[in-house]
Amino acid sequence: MKAIVITSPGGPEVLKIQEVDEPQVKDDEVLIKVEATALNRADTFQRKGVYPPPKGASEYLGLECSGTIEAVGKAVSKWKIGDQVCALLSGGGYAEKVAVPAGQVLPVPPGVSLKDSASLPEVACTVWSTTFMMSRLSAGETFLVHGGSSGIGTFAIQMAKYQGARVFVTAGSDEKLAVCKDLGADVCINYKTEDFVKRVKEETGGKGVDVILDHIGASYLKKNLESLNFDGRLFIIGTMGGSVTEIDLRTLLSRRLTVQSAGLRYRSTENKAVIVSEVEKNVWPAVVAGRVKPVIYKYFPLSEAAEAHQLLESSVHIGKILLVP
Repeated sequence: MKAIVITSPGGPEVLKIQEVDEPQVKDDEVLIKVEATALNRADTFQRKGVYPPPKGASEYLGLECSGTIEAVGKAVSKWKIGDQVCALLSGGGYAEKVAVPAGQVLPVPPGVSLKDSASLPEVACTVWSTTFMMSRLSAGETFLVHGGSSGIGTFAIQMAKYQGARVFVTAGSDEKLAVCKDLGADVCINYKTEDFVKRVKEETGGKGVDVILDHIGASYLKKNLESLNFDGRLFIIGTMGGSVTEIDLRTLLSRRLTVQSAGLRYRSTENKAVIVSEVEKNVWPAVVAGRVKPVIYKYFPLSEAAEAHQLLESSVHIGKILLVP
């Protein structure tokens, strides 16, 4: 089969399409003929050599895909050959075929095309497991997501609105904020021209928001904590603004704040299966009802993975970028 290979750690130009061996299917796995895969920021870190795949996972890039099941392992009963699915992967999506544990596979939601469903697993599993399963965002609460126009952001806005929250977003241009507003964001903040702490306080009568989903990390930590209400929860899913900083713990003590962090890729197969099952139960109905839609910026052929990575790293995109074999 064809797959994108990282010829050596480096920039987008190191990504080349090559003939490689097809994956072996274990007893608890299914083999998917890939219809599409979606880019994630983590792919760029793996390409640079700083984010290796988990032990035993595919060496190839790609943390999600959609496609048609071509083979099923001996221990798999839920899926059959010919099923149209999308899946959360530990790697291997940038290829014509990928093997994945059966518990990480989801049916394509009615109303979404097979191709476009590739944009859903990573964002759905990330947002549901962090903002809802762990930070317990609930109806009537306020929620701030940084990078509102990203894949995670565009999904989080829609899901939080569906659950009855008031949604705040930050983004770096008026064009991006307009998209966030169309998706349902109530308060849109341009972080380049406004102080988000000040605006959050103004819009909440001085209280702050209940939950924040943040991919920036160190450079935003102090400001995020200042933006939280009593009993507020900050969830960190990335460190694009650095990973080391200092805080005054009295800030946490005085307002009963919670700071949590988690990734998805290094979780156990069992843990991922629990999240995927929760997503099917809680998120898929919102997608089927048309309340949460995939936001896709551009499709590239698999052979143009380098160009797709350049676009992702330019950050001019809104929503997800897909690769189609």
